[in-house]
Order: sequence, then structure tokens, then C-alpha cells
Amino acid sequence: MSRLVVVSNRVPSPRERTQPAGGLTVGVRDAVRGTESLWFGWSGQQRADIAKQKPDLDRVDSVTYATIDLTHEQYERFYENFANGLLWPLCHYRIGIIEFSREDLQVYREVNDMFADHLVPLLREDDTIWIHDYHLFPLGEALRKRGVKAKIGFFLHIPFPPWSVMRVLPCAAQLLHELTAYDLIGVQTEEDVRNLDGCFEICGLNKRAYHFPIGIDPAEFAEQAVQSVMAPEVKRLKDSLRGRKLIIGVDRLDYSKGIPERFHGYEVFLNRYPEHKGEVVLLQVTPVSRAGVGSYQELRRELDELAGHINAMHGNFDWSPIRYLTQSAPRHILAGFHRIADVALVTPLRDGMNLVAKEFIAAQDEHDPGALILSYLAGAAPEMPEALLVNPYDAEDIADALHEALSMTPKERKRRWRVLHDDVTRNTASNWSETFLDMLRDTQPQA
Repeated sequence: MSRLVVVSNRVPSPRERTQPAGGLTVGVRDAVRGTESLWFGWSGQQRADIAKQKPDLDRVDSVTYATIDLTHEQYERFYENFANGLLWPLCHYRIGIIEFSREDLQVYREVNDMFADHLVPLLREDDTIWIHDYHLFPLGEALRKRGVKAKIGFFLHIPFPPWSVMRVLPCAAQLLHELTAYDLIGVQTEEDVRNLDGCFEICGLNKRAYHFPIGIDPAEFAEQAVQSVMAPEVKRLKDSLRGRKLIIGVDRLDYSKGIPERFHGYEVFLNRYPEHKGEVVLLQVTPVSRAGVGSYQELRRELDELAGHINAMHGNFDWSPIRYLTQSAPRHILAGFHRIADVALVTPLRDGMNLVAKEFIAAQDEHDPGALILSYLAGAAPEMPEALLVNPYDAEDIADALHEALSMTPKERKRRWRVLHDDVTRNTASNWSETFLDMLRDTQPQA
């Protein structure tokens, strides 16, 4: 079997005990586990001079991790401005906050060229190359220009917008043309396939995408959840509830996650269904990310104010309706929090997939499972129809779903959970990577 070469913007340190829990890392970790692989990307470090740098190589088990650094300007223009300040909001349909700069685009392309320059010497003739996410749209074309004939696949972990949104980007047609250098293009949902294929057609490009919905390792997460129930942090949380129902939200700080809309829906719930006042607690865990981007700073201020307002207006001396945390928690502790929660509130305004919904289902006690409330704008929604699906822009819809979830009979909770659990265990991270790579290896490499 050929060696697998994975390329992502960021490569997690293989020697850190606490690994990132994002979908890309979880999925790729399963893909490279137990097979000879090379994982290439940015180290996460910045330095002033990279003119003479060579990839830093670190082999752990069967995987060689190869990383390079960025300059401060590359970090700002490639990572913060173009990738996260423009492509991320564009793909999440937030065109009102994007800012296009030709200088940022130039550095975006320069970094992709730099990735290609450093990767090519590490490649073997029979490698299978798998490139991930929006940071690296042009990398396949850059590798082709350097003579790489190997099979190259690309997977986009975030949504892909329709042409009516994508055309806002001045270089949209060029980026789409560069995507045709890939032998296989994967996206999360059938809607993303329709959007991307429509863009290809409008631009006169003979290319198509395929959907490969990403999953989790449900057995591993369930085991963590069971073990963590006895962890001091989880026991303290449970004791502090004093018999109250726990509603949990776990999201990275991002405007795509619909957290302000969630808070508004929760306040409407408290007003519309006063019988639940004093009987429920919403625990919102929201680690801060991209702290240097202005829109994220504004979002944090908005959430601080909303949480304070709701607690001031509805709480009393021995009950705060919202517990709002901006520091991260270890993955195994979050698994324990999920297991003791009665309701998960997952309300993204737009999401490639959303693995938190799947993790909540995996973590539940089959004898007394909680209820999942899920935005139908999440990529996971088509796979999880037995969740209580809501429109995240409709605060009353969220409020009604919270009441329904908290009032649901044990029999109905078990019925819904069994169907959802079957879905989660059928489509795992391992199945996702195997399906994509099998299809990539069966394609004919480009001439």
C-alpha cells in the first residue's frame, strides 16, 4: 500500500498529552493510525527569518510529523486575514464582515507555494496525498506545477457556499479553477456538493465534488464519558446542580456557532415556561479562539453582556440560570459533562458538520439518555433527524424545544437516542477516512 501524506494548515504536536479535539484532527488521527504516514503543515510557531528553514521532522510510531514555521506577516495576512478573516466568514455566508485585500491574497498564495516547496522533497513517487481545508485551496495546483503526479485528494471541513455568495470573492473563479487540480474533492453534505458543483458549472469547469460526512470515535468518547463521571470536576459540577436539570452547550468562540441566538432562546424559554425557573442550569463552555480578530472580540463582549443580563434578570440568591465559561476544559472532562447533562443545545447558524452533537449522543447513558436539540443548519442535521431540530434564528423555536426536551418521557428519550446512537456508530471517523481514501485510490491520477 502507498504511503499516506496528510497536509493540513496546522499539525498537532504528537508529544502533547492533550490533543486538539476538532473534526480534522480526530478524523486524520484515525487515518494515519497504524500505517506509514507523513503529516505535513504549520508548526504553530512564528519567527522573523524563515529563508533557510527546513521542515522539522519528528517520528512517532508509524507517523512522521513534518512542520514549518511562518513569519509574523504570513501569520497575519495568510492565517488571520485571508483564511480566517475572509474565507471562513464567506463559507459561513457572513459576507457582511469580510474584507478583501490583494496583499492578503498574495501572501495566501505565497504560503501555499511555500508549503509545496517544502513538501515536494519529502514525497515519494507512489504517495497518496490528502490535503485538508480552506487554508490550502491552491496547494494541489501548486504541487502539480512542481511536477507531482501522485493522486491528490482534498477535503473541506467547513461549508461551501453557493455561487451567489462565492462570487463576492474577487478571486473566486481562480480558486475554483485551482481546485480542479485535485483527483477527488470531498465536502461534508449533499448541500455542499450542490453548491460547489454549481460553482464549477457556472465557471465552465468540468469537475464535481462528493460528500463524505465526518464522524467521531464513539466508542472511545463513550469510554471517556463513563470514566470521567467520577472525576473531581464532574462530581463537583453534579453536586453543585443540587438536583437541577443540566443543559449543556460546548462551542469554540465563533459567530457561526449561534451562541447569542442560543442565549436569547434560553431567555425566552425562562419567560415562556416559568415552571422551569430555578430548576435548570445552562452550562455554556466557550473557549476563546482567534482573539486577535475584531469580530471575535465583539462577540465575546456581546456574550459577556448577555450572560450577565440573563443572570441579573432571572437569577436569585442561590441560582444562576447561566454558567458561562471562556476557558477550555480537557476533552475527557467534557465527555463527563456530556454524560450527566439532560439536554445538549447545539444551535450553529451554519456548520460544516458539528461533532459536539455526535459526542453528546455517544456519551449518554443508554438507560437514561438526555435529549439533543440541534440546528437544522448544522451539517449533522440530515444524519440526525431524531434530534429536536430548530431554527437557530427563532428564539421561540429554541424555547419550545427546550421545554419539550425537559418534559420528554423516558420512553421517548430512549427511542430517539437509540436511533441517533445507531447513526453515530455507523458513520465514524474511521469510516469517513477509509471511504474517502478508498475512493481516492480508485481514481485515475491526472496526466
